[in-house]
Amino acid sequence: MTDTDDLKRGEEIAATAAQFVREEIIPFEKDARCGGHGPDESLVQEMRALARKAGVLTPHIFEDGSHLSHRSTAIVFRAAGYSPLGPVAVNIAAPDEGNMFLLGRAATPMQKDRFLAPLIGGDARSAFFMTEPAEGGGAGSDPSMLMTTARQDGNEWVINGTKKFITGCDGAKVGIVMAKAEEGATIFLVDLPDDAIRTVRVLDTIDSSMPGGHAVVEIENLRVPGDHILGAPGEGFKLAQIRLAPARLTHCMRWLGACDRANDEAVRYAVKRQAFGKALIDHEGVGFMLAENKIDLKQSELMIDWCAGELDKGSTATTESSMAKVAVSEALMRIADRCVQVMGGSGVSGDHVVEQVFREVRAFRIYDGPTEVHKWSLAKKIKREAESRA
Repeated sequence: MTDTDDLKRGEEIAATAAQFVREEIIPFEKDARCGGHGPDESLVQEMRALARKAGVLTPHIFEDGSHLSHRSTAIVFRAAGYSPLGPVAVNIAAPDEGNMFLLGRAATPMQKDRFLAPLIGGDARSAFFMTEPAEGGGAGSDPSMLMTTARQDGNEWVINGTKKFITGCDGAKVGIVMAKAEEGATIFLVDLPDDAIRTVRVLDTIDSSMPGGHAVVEIENLRVPGDHILGAPGEGFKLAQIRLAPARLTHCMRWLGACDRANDEAVRYAVKRQAFGKALIDHEGVGFMLAENKIDLKQSELMIDWCAGELDKGSTATTESSMAKVAVSEALMRIADRCVQVMGGSGVSGDHVVEQVFREVRAFRIYDGPTEVHKWSLAKKIKREAESRA
């Protein structure tokens, strides 16, 4: 398929997904099954059944296992992100989307049949067990601090440790667990639920769009067959790099769609709302904020497209994805904040999606590495480049 054909296909899928989200999914935003820990499983499956019927379930992955290009994926994910429920409904939400990407590139045929196929089909959700409690000195943005252990016992491995902020754990059927073996960081694939993996509690967090919320988990003597290791023992960090840059970027894509929605809501409000003798948008203070939103939306789109293009060329795009993640997350935060400000009291009310978008985007600035970690990493690269020229 040529780049032009791929882009055309992506635009067609995006148009269908956009219509589906607007007509079928937005009405669910007021459903009682949407709670502080995300939509419950009955709502997830109801929405996915509708997506399957509409032909937009997991729309970026085709029957032969091939994918849309990253640039075309960006168009589709932005369209689906127009509702906070959209990515879940069409099965492109985190962490499932990133986990599907990783398994598609690194899993064995047996592992793909057992763990990947149910994810692509929308019949299962997944969780990536990496982050650990800061209180115990566990891994967060620095994965080398990994404390969860894996010990080989015959043909099995025994895993013990505590994980925290594990998105989607509650109700997941596929687990991807990172633990420290003698050979180094290793990734294990696990059928869920498993009695050896116990949810201590689901955290109350600022965001509320991800099914299963974010859990604290105790892993006690979890036994995993040797053929459920992804790759080989000690390859965990290398394999995680496969997922890293694309997952950063797909976050940007989805939340760009959410900010499209917030901005549309703010514009409609500013055009209709009268104060001090004229529409709000005719007041410079408001009009300028919406003009700045338009600029930030376009800059975010271009940053995503640039990084996606680098991935499509075969680059790991580690640096580019860091730059895009910082630029886009900060721009989207500015957009969401302005939308709240333009709408005043209505902007902080749950009556409007703007309030939720603001919360979700604020959390996005932390996901996949906070801004400061990315800037620190970029600064190290700048230093190395400067020293090499000296």
